[in-house]
Amino acid sequence: GAGGTQRLTRAIGKSKAMELVLTGDRINAQEALTAGLVARVFPKATLVADTLAIAERIAAQSKPVAAMAKEAVNKAFEMTLTEGCHFEKRMFHASFATADRKEGMSAFAEKRKANFTDQ
Repeated sequence: GAGGTQRLTRAIGKSKAMELVLTGDRINAQEALTAGLVARVFPKATLVADTLAIAERIAAQSKPVAAMAKEAVNKAFEMTLTEGCHFEKRMFHASFATADRKEGMSAFAEKRKANFTDQ
């Protein structure tokens, strides 16, 4: 009742979702990676360090622009492609109201690391 069958089917397709839902089988990390359910799989020994490295890269981005991007990706599951593209365009235009958009574009043009201020 929490939407798992709906989300799983959209993520991995009807056939594989049907198999997993009806059999109750579990999949391992490599199968989850292959199916697109996870973005990465790390060795147990480096899991925390590798995860923190990704978190630091995300945290270094502009927080307002990252929030817009995250919302746009999440909306992809709730909208048609046409609606999603329209939403993305609105988010893109909204990003022009941020100082971070200007900093990001300047840093790109100047081939330097951006210094975002989350404004």
